Amino acid sequence: MESAPSRTAMFAAVSRGLFRLETASPWVLDDALALVLVGPVWQQLRDQFDPLFPGPVRSESRAAVCTRSRYAEDRLAAGAFTQYVILGAGLDSFAWRRPDLLGSLTVFEVDHPASQAWKLERVRELGLPLSDSQVFVPVDFEAGPVLDVLGPAGFDWAQPAMFCWTGVAPYLTAQAIESTLRTIAAAAPGSEVVFSYRAEDCALDDAGTEFARIYTPIAASAGEPLQPGWPVSEIERLISRCGLKVVDHPARADLQQRYFAGRADGLRPYTFETLVAARVT
Repeated sequence: MESAPSRTAMFAAVSRGLFRLETASPWVLDDALALVLVGPVWQQLRDQFDPLFPGPVRSESRAAVCTRSRYAEDRLAAGAFTQYVILGAGLDSFAWRRPDLLGSLTVFEVDHPASQAWKLERVRELGLPLSDSQVFVPVDFEAGPVLDVLGPAGFDWAQPAMFCWTGVAPYLTAQAIESTLRTIAAAAPGSEVVFSYRAEDCALDDAGTEFARIYTPIAASAGEPLQPGWPVSEIERLISRCGLKVVDHPARADLQQRYFAGRADGLRPYTFETLVAARVT
């Protein structure tokens, strides 16, 4: 991670892109730029890792990666936010996918310096336009608080903000998660955070258990080891202790009803990660 882009961020982008290629519409998230941002290596990653996962596990994991982005963007669109902070932005393409929302927002992409530098190089190579509304903020979540970098980057702590923090907490220590949540709690009242966390093992179904078994050594070998999962009650206590109020904590069945109802293929997101939305009161 010190000199290369996050491998797991590339995995997530490949998942978003392949979901679009391999799944019948309507898509829970239509990310036409995901594979473009990864570049030709996406085919190598697919060929290397797809055979390791049974088909249903692959489908559910890709559905979940897309669902977590859609869920965050839906809450953003439904609120009165002037700032959107994507923590651990990876190869997120929000700023190019959602020009309808970009006009009224300042988007802060916060990520590890190596990953962010690599992404910006890809953006330049592809000739993607950069807006004055996009602010890139390099930070190492384990090394220092987000508080230290957001203000100098132009973030206004007096204005309401939506924080998207998905696909990151499963790799962070409890201390780093708590530090970031406390930073978010210092934002203006009405601000929200959507984040995903690793579910405890006893909450996983067969597909979630199989995903964890296969993916855990892959993440470790990429230098981004997974941390233990959280019980629902424990993560809610942590959120409350940090000064935030849980406003939505959907189970897998809730997400399936919201985003996958009526599909003939029975597609649904996996149980490995759980989404939660919390508000600054």
